[in-house]
Amino acid sequence: MEFGLPSTMKAQYLESFNTPYVFRRDVPLPILSSDHPHDVLVKVDAASYCHTDAVLSSGAMSPNPPVFPHVGSHEFAGTVVSLPEDPSHHGLKVGDRVGVPGRSFHPCGSCFECSSSPKPNSTSDQNPKKPSNEHNSNTDEQHPNHPDPYTDPPGYSVYCPYSSNLGISAPGGFQEYVVVDSRQVTPIPDGLSSVDTAVLMCAGLTIYAALKRCDLRQGQRVGIIGCGGGLGHLGLQFAYHMGLKVVGVDNAEKPLQLAQTIADSGRAETQIVDARAQQAADIRKHLGGEEDDDLKREMGDMGLDAVIILPESQRAFDYGVSLLRNHGLCVVVSFPEAGFHVSARDVVFRDISVVGSLVGSNRTLREMVGFAARHGVRASVKTFPLSKLNELVGVYHRGEGGKLVIDMTLPD
Repeated sequence: MEFGLPSTMKAQYLESFNTPYVFRRDVPLPILSSDHPHDVLVKVDAASYCHTDAVLSSGAMSPNPPVFPHVGSHEFAGTVVSLPEDPSHHGLKVGDRVGVPGRSFHPCGSCFECSSSPKPNSTSDQNPKKPSNEHNSNTDEQHPNHPDPYTDPPGYSVYCPYSSNLGISAPGGFQEYVVVDSRQVTPIPDGLSSVDTAVLMCAGLTIYAALKRCDLRQGQRVGIIGCGGGLGHLGLQFAYHMGLKVVGVDNAEKPLQLAQTIADSGRAETQIVDARAQQAADIRKHLGGEEDDDLKREMGDMGLDAVIILPESQRAFDYGVSLLRNHGLCVVVSFPEAGFHVSARDVVFRDISVVGSLVGSNRTLREMVGFAARHGVRASVKTFPLSKLNELVGVYHRGEGGKLVIDMTLPD
């Protein structure tokens, strides 16, 4: 069951660390294997570049990639062009448009992650300080027939330690065709282009899951440190449409300009902060003075309810934690090689909690894509043809903000 397919394709290969990608035009097409009945072949329509691609290519994600040459991109979108002999179990058909995140390719189905149900971005009461009688921004998309709407059914988990990750430990989207696991994909709603969808598969899912991990109710305050980057500028939009008051922080001109443009587009509850010019303590005092009905007079009661840390900078981490009110939550998304120093004084005397957030389940992925389609959440993107991937990488390293995407419809 397949379209008429060519025998070869174009692909970009990483052949060693810290070297440019190598563009090839005569690569054999990947084929489906009877050993993996969930697999489908996807023609890639758009493939997004992520910070992790840069980290991987620098050699800082050992033991990945496991072999060279390697095909990167773990966030892409495409069209199903070939199915296994018996496709009835996954519900896809040739011609379906799908978004593909890197995780989880070929999970084992039987480890503790695959067989257990609780996951970090569950709506269970992970924040005991949150009033239970108020609307929670995590609940507006729940599946009533499943006890935890952010957990996949037993047998599949994005946290499976034995699974592969497309674009990191297995071939990804910087090629015209790729084999994917049908359980890891999401259908693309009408109104979302392949380019729009590709950037949501990692950047969108990661920041959306981090916001869910904050477990806030509508009207509470969240900070996004690194708000003008690929994840951050999507997070500003998601948080606003979740009904949260948002403080975005960055320290570079172009990312700040992008974030301010988003804040100025009718999002009155969004404030953008230049960390180079404004002190965290001053921001907290300003937030305390915004409470019209009950002016906050004690410093411990001023500030954000939660903050998400996106940069790999200790200064960014410290700035974010300094914005929190007492009993606040810090959600860490970045993973610098040296780690972060956490102040025991903040943890003990201010009761600050620090948690991590990696990705979301396939259920969360599908919810996120639907949410983005309904609310018009879109990334600021710059597109390149596949042959210009190295040019894209150069733009990325200039730190201009937004997302950079390979659009397969552009001529080489």
